Amino acid sequence: MNDTRNILLLVIDAPPYGDWRGREALDMALSLAAFDQPVALMFRGEGVNWLRPGQDGSATDQKTVSRNLGAARMFGLADIYADEDALVRFGIDKTEPGVDAVPANAAFYARFREVIQP
Repeated sequence: MNDTRNILLLVIDAPPYGDWRGREALDMALSLAAFDQPVALMFRGEGVNWLRPGQDGSATDQKTVSRNLGAARMFGLADIYADEDALVRFGIDKTEPGVDAVPANAAFYARFREVIQP
């Protein structure tokens, strides 16, 4: 894990399809990272479903979110985290590569300069 004291954490807790909040948060994170702003992502609640391997968004006429996440590292996102309890609750035992499962508790959030949940 990187030193997070100076990093903005964006939280995505919306499902990947049928709700635009998560996509908007990811777009915000990618934009910030593209301008060399230190930013990380945290997926929690229904948002961990973004990390489910083998998705196909065609049933909802949306692009598959793994493509969006694949761009995250290219844009320079500092870190990507997932709430370990939510992963268990939604039956996700393997996520997209490069995601750290962490406890979503006050100590975790306190490590960041600012936490934003759009």
